[in-house]
Amino acid sequence: MALNFHQLHIFCTVAERGSFSAAAQSLHMTQPAVTMQVQSLEDYFGTKLLQRSTKRIDLTEAGRALMPYAQRSIDLIRDTDQAMSAFTKQLKGRLQLGSSLTIGEYILPRLLGPFGQEYPHISISMKVMNTSQIMEDILSHQLNFGLIEAPINHPDMHMEAVMSDELRLIVSKSHPLSERESVTLEEAMAYPFVLREQGSGTRLVMEEQLRNKNIDPASMKIVMELGSTGAVKSAVEAGLGISIISSSSVKHEVALDLIRMIKVSDSKFQRQFYSIYLKSAILPISAVTFLSFLRERDLQQWL
Repeated sequence: MALNFHQLHIFCTVAERGSFSAAAQSLHMTQPAVTMQVQSLEDYFGTKLLQRSTKRIDLTEAGRALMPYAQRSIDLIRDTDQAMSAFTKQLKGRLQLGSSLTIGEYILPRLLGPFGQEYPHISISMKVMNTSQIMEDILSHQLNFGLIEAPINHPDMHMEAVMSDELRLIVSKSHPLSERESVTLEEAMAYPFVLREQGSGTRLVMEEQLRNKNIDPASMKIVMELGSTGAVKSAVEAGLGISIISSSSVKHEVALDLIRMIKVSDSKFQRQFYSIYLKSAILPISAVTFLSFLRERDLQQWL
């Protein structure tokens, strides 16, 4: 029997999940099939790799020695897929991804056209929802991966920055600040704000920057909290308050002179967009290709 990557992947998943049943669920395999592959790997090396008990699975000394090599093998396969995707223009497949609101409504639609021209045989199915819903669907294997606006920390998730974005101050065209080219953060804080709801990626980035400037977010004059970027833009346009949101989401309104975008001279609300997917998953090459496409693009060029 020859050593193969599939067995190493199964071994790592069992070790990370702590049980054959959890690994089987993650890999969409039956538990006996997972057990058989691990036993075949142990037969190949002639030693036990996992210590089985009634409660959980632990690595033996040999298993601990194998683990870093197995993980490097998985990483190498992923890197190989990514490197070769640039040469594979006739890829076929269907991507199922989740995207948070700003990315899904304002950014990806402008990038899907160029991607479709380069890879016409890859079809994309995208759900626009909040980060917690995206994570649930990835964990239940309903989505290949997700694109989110703020970092997360989950033991089963791999996270990687793929794009950058900037938040900007927006006001109505009749607002006292509308004729200003720039304002200080302190000047902006004197006015009522309309914001996204607590926990949104946009809100988290804005609050973090305020704290970096020794400004307590609780000191803001918040007159309204809304559940979508579209609702925030409409409220700002109506003169209900000012806001700080992604510059990519207000290009249309600024072009029509419905909203004014103003530079904050002493602060920059920069943020990253992240891809997330299961650590135990091997992404299809169509997904690897799409993520490579995003990394290689200057976001502002397409917006």
